[in-house]
Amino acid sequence: MKSKIKVHTSLLFFLLILTGSQDLFSQNVWANVSLNKNSAYVGEPVEVSIKVFTSTFFTKGIDPGNIQVDGAYTIYFRPVSISIQQNGKTYAGVELKYNVFPYSENSIVFPELNIEVETPPEGDFKGVKKVINTAEKPIRVKPVPNNFEGNEWLVASDLRVSQNWTGDLKNVKVGDVLTRSIGRTAYGTVSELIPPISWDSISKVSLYPTRSQLENNRAKTAISARRTERMQYLFEKEGNVVIPEKVFSWYNPFQNRLYKRTLPEIKIEVQPNPELGLLASVKDSLLIQQETLENEVAEKKPYLIFGLSPKQFLLLVIFVIIVGFLLFKAIRWSLIRYKERKKAYLVSELYYFRNFLKSLRSRDSKQKLNDLYRWLDELDLPAPNISSFIREFGTSSMIRNYKDEEDIARIEPAEWKEARKNYLRDINMVDPVNNRHWINP
Repeated sequence: MKSKIKVHTSLLFFLLILTGSQDLFSQNVWANVSLNKNSAYVGEPVEVSIKVFTSTFFTKGIDPGNIQVDGAYTIYFRPVSISIQQNGKTYAGVELKYNVFPYSENSIVFPELNIEVETPPEGDFKGVKKVINTAEKPIRVKPVPNNFEGNEWLVASDLRVSQNWTGDLKNVKVGDVLTRSIGRTAYGTVSELIPPISWDSISKVSLYPTRSQLENNRAKTAISARRTERMQYLFEKEGNVVIPEKVFSWYNPFQNRLYKRTLPEIKIEVQPNPELGLLASVKDSLLIQQETLENEVAEKKPYLIFGLSPKQFLLLVIFVIIVGFLLFKAIRWSLIRYKERKKAYLVSELYYFRNFLKSLRSRDSKQKLNDLYRWLDELDLPAPNISSFIREFGTSSMIRNYKDEEDIARIEPAEWKEARKNYLRDINMVDPVNNRHWINP
């Protein structure tokens, strides 16, 4: 018998080892996600590295799909082949790099991934599909520093600024239009995060903006962006005009420093123009251009419902429905509880005692007596009569003044309440609905 047990135990142990070994051999593919930082300013890039390894090789390229991060722009760079050595064994791998740029002050989360790979088992060459799961990575977003205007904040590793004027700055007459083009190339960011220029108002000059141009340039492992903006200056009066300097600043996250580039001011002497009739027509033409541009911008704006995007509005509707449903359930449950309590109360000792107290105010002696006996019927008394109740639980005044049923009216309601309290304390009477003492009437 003992030998059989030893055989069965050995067999079970062998099966466990075999199962565990197969599980170990099957764990030849894994992935991990790492961040170069866990917190970042608005617009500051967070580098996300996704590394996938196998103990053999990949028979198909790895494509995690279009990864979207709520509250951030996501830029994907091409994969890079890598390898590591662990315990004397070489593992082939692929590294996928993303740059995540948060565009609001709300913290973001790089989502969990389900990456599909094809890799053969050890000793084979035919790829087998497997899905590898990775954990999500939270990123805390730091707000724009207090000494910075939010509409001027830019995070970049470098910034190049250039400008160009269409027209002769040295020969300007009233009614002339000069077009100024300012281009900014920012490195390590996307064009959507380059803030628009805040143009200064200028005396004697009307300003009419034109369409901005945005472009992103992505290399193998880096990105740069360019924003070009144009402004048309209509000179309406003669005299000296000063176009103030423009200062462009940016924060370098790698050096933790603030940098600035400045376009110097420009002084223009506007000459009189005998053909002032052209000024009105030029102004009308520029106004038409501006209205057209504003209409195009309005058409490109996202569709909002009560100031919310369709997704936000849908989430709000779902939230309201859930809250409404829970509120309905709570009210319904409260009504059911109220009905149960009322039903229990209408057959309770407290109900009949209150009826008796009400009848004490009436002149109907018979009604008082009936209500008193109806209440006493609800009490667990050895002898359900008035005199025994008063002797057992009544106050000293009640015992002294009560001789027969005609003395009921001379006993104050407060004394009946005190006698009832004495009775309830004696029997420890409990409300069957709320599981609490019915003491106060």
